[in-house]
Amino acid sequence: MFLARPFSVAGWIPRKNTVFRGSEDRRKNLDRRTGVDANIWGDIRLPGSDRRVNSGGILSFFVGRRGKGSKEISEIRKGEEAELSGPLGNYWPIEQIPRGAVALIGGGLGISPLLPLAPEIKKRPFDFFAGFKTRPFGLKSLQSSPGELRSLIIATEDGSEGVKGSILDFFTPVGYSGVFACGPEPMIQEVADRCVACGIPCFISTERHMACGVGACLGCKIRTIGGGRLCCSDGPIFSGEEICFENKRT
Repeated sequence: MFLARPFSVAGWIPRKNTVFRGSEDRRKNLDRRTGVDANIWGDIRLPGSDRRVNSGGILSFFVGRRGKGSKEISEIRKGEEAELSGPLGNYWPIEQIPRGAVALIGGGLGISPLLPLAPEIKKRPFDFFAGFKTRPFGLKSLQSSPGELRSLIIATEDGSEGVKGSILDFFTPVGYSGVFACGPEPMIQEVADRCVACGIPCFISTERHMACGVGACLGCKIRTIGGGRLCCSDGPIFSGEEICFENKRT
């Protein structure tokens, strides 16, 4: 892990994707594990889940322009510098899932940490469920994934592409040996509840506002059945059965 290392921006790709590129002598620090978090710094720190590190040392992120911090990050131009800390936290525990087909389910920007996971699911089939409010984005890499993708199910709330409705309308954990999920909290809560009810292992990539990113400020607590844990250092990935959503589990 490295803290506040300067990175220059390699380019800007429209539709919520900012690409950061490290200089030649820093590429060795880019961890290729799937699902790790990072803090991107301009004048404001912004947590992000890395989408991909390619062979040229390019680390890319989806950045949804929601508030002041993400707007600032999205306005960084090619050649300008930002600071990057990472990798932070844990990563997808693929080895804890029994043999058999698995499901990856993401909502909106929640597809981001699932995309680098797909190539790591080797020698087992998987289905990818992706839900969006309107037109989907970021899914092209799945077509060339070395993993055994069986099907890509796309749902949009406005019916602009794929099937119309919530992605949850088309997802059931029955028949899978495990589920990996990321997205808005109501969505991942429902995914976790369905998996727990069926006895299917489920792992959730969570999201919280982060400040330090290393567990020092205690600002990104996740409530679990074992007590408070930190999204940045203990997570961001937790078992679905241990997360306490809206005080439903104690």
